[in-house]
Amino acid sequence: MNPLTDVVVIGAGASGLMCAMEAGKRGRRVVVVDHARTPGRKILMSGGGRCNFTNREIDPAHYLSHNPHFCKSALSRYTQWDFVEWVNDHRIAYEERSHGQLFCVGSARQILDMLLSECHKAGARFSLDTKIVKIERLPDQSFEIQTSRGIFTCPSLVVSTGGLSIPEAGASPLGYEIARQFGIPVRPPRAGLVPLTLQPADKKALAGLSGIAANAVVSCRRQCFRENMLITHRGLSGPAILQISSYWQPGETIAIDLLPDMDVVAWLKRQQQQHPRRRVSTALSALLPKRLVAARIPPAIADRPLQQLSHTQCREIAAHLQQWTLKPGGTEGYRTAEVTVGGVDCDALSSKTMQARREPGLYFTGEVVDVTGWLGGYNLQWAWSSGWCAGQVA
Repeated sequence: MNPLTDVVVIGAGASGLMCAMEAGKRGRRVVVVDHARTPGRKILMSGGGRCNFTNREIDPAHYLSHNPHFCKSALSRYTQWDFVEWVNDHRIAYEERSHGQLFCVGSARQILDMLLSECHKAGARFSLDTKIVKIERLPDQSFEIQTSRGIFTCPSLVVSTGGLSIPEAGASPLGYEIARQFGIPVRPPRAGLVPLTLQPADKKALAGLSGIAANAVVSCRRQCFRENMLITHRGLSGPAILQISSYWQPGETIAIDLLPDMDVVAWLKRQQQQHPRRRVSTALSALLPKRLVAARIPPAIADRPLQQLSHTQCREIAAHLQQWTLKPGGTEGYRTAEVTVGGVDCDALSSKTMQARREPGLYFTGEVVDVTGWLGGYNLQWAWSSGWCAGQVA
């Protein structure tokens, strides 16, 4: 065994850097291996370059997994407040935006520099621009990692390779391949937090609405999100759509309420009394963009004076605007997805240490694991928490 290496971390992303730092603090000799030339590319891209590094409202209910209880231990052992305290110690200014999201006032580079500084302080070494060629378990139960820059041996191997989202940032299936090599199941991965595409007929019907946004409630599978929805030339996007995309499965429909918390029928009745000669489309344009009204309300109703509306037609208008159902054609895929849903099966890992139950010394952290957070800093918090937990024992 190479006496200079106790821990090899594959992946210089959020969870890998956190793990390397924590293991190094314990006196472990750590090497971080990554095929990219520079570490932390997805950290730098996150939050539009401002790094949405966590959320005030971290809760296990805001995560998807085949085992919904798995994330509880890590999130409670290393919390959002632990990370915020660390950010404060480094005097990095941050701000809170909607839904408890915390962003750097400056740049995501500040978070990455903080991580790298602590890694170097803890003695972690880096082998970047390094490809993994082969991994083997040796007779003494250590791991031999053959790379394009030589061979590493170590008793602890941490797989922090991420998922398949954002290929341009270096995403690869390596982590899943390592898991399968050691007999660890992988839940089928798919794109999450991703724009939805439309069926041809819906795409044609909405072709003229590109750029229109509305505050809406979007629902699917008993899950709903109220945030902005954006119509694009390819389909639907915006926070509400990205959130629901992680729950949506091909062939399912989504429901859209363009006027949440509003009694549209009662509103129309009041408008009839106050502005009886006003056209329906004109009245509704006070609530929603004109082009969106035109696309959702049939012309035979939209062109009528309010005074001619029957109660049934009022209910019909309400249904068009508040019970809009669509069957998406698919998603835009990993190219624009912010996360990967699915991954290394949690049931095969310790929720406290991230270690494989049947493979001592083998750990999986971050996005490669079947834990996916909501939009808004949840996924980076999972990276910090899971990486921290592995770093206490690897």
